[in-house]
Formats: sequence, C-alpha cells, structure tokens
Amino acid sequence: MQLADAEKWMKEFYEKRGWTEYGPFIRVGFLMEEAGELARAVRAYEIGRDRPDEKESSRAEQKQELIEEMGDVIGNIAILADMYGVSLEDVMKAHQEKLTKRFEHA
Repeated sequence: MQLADAEKWMKEFYEKRGWTEYGPFIRVGFLMEEAGELARAVRAYEIGRDRPDEKESSRAEQKQELIEEMGDVIGNIAILADMYGVSLEDVMKAHQEKLTKRFEHA
C-alpha cells in the first residue's frame, strides 16, 4: 500500500467511526497509548514477557503484534497530521531534509 493510499484509507475509516472528532490533545493521548503498546510488543519480541497470567505466543504471533501496533501508531500520526493539513509524505520529506542537513558534515 502506498503512503497516500494508506492515509486516505485511514482518514475514511477514522471519520466513519467518528474518531476524527477528537481534538489534537486527545489524539496525542491515543498516540501515547499506542506507543506504549508498541513498546510492550517490542519487549515481548526481544526479551519475552515472563507473565504467568499471559499465554505464550509464537515468534510469528509476536511479529504480527509488532506490525499491528506499528500500524496503530502510524494511524494516529496520520490522523494528527491531517488535523494540521500535513501529509505523511510532507512529514517524511521534512524528516529526511532535517536529518540530512543535521548530519551532512558528520
């Protein structure tokens, strides 16, 4: 899926459910929640969970969880960017330019 197609799909999906009605402060809260879930998935994948109240998962299940949580983070970033009239393409271009400039003499 191309970035622009993903943005369009996410916007339509979130709008259909009324999830775009939340303001940016609430959206950032959702983003932080999803970032925490991604951190948990990374931990499970890298060092395991060691929790007796959780079932063990296979490496494939752990990787799928990583992918899904990354998607949740990106989805929230895309919706937040859209609130400010910014595309993910714009975000990535600016990020690339910033890093290139910062490290051009390194």
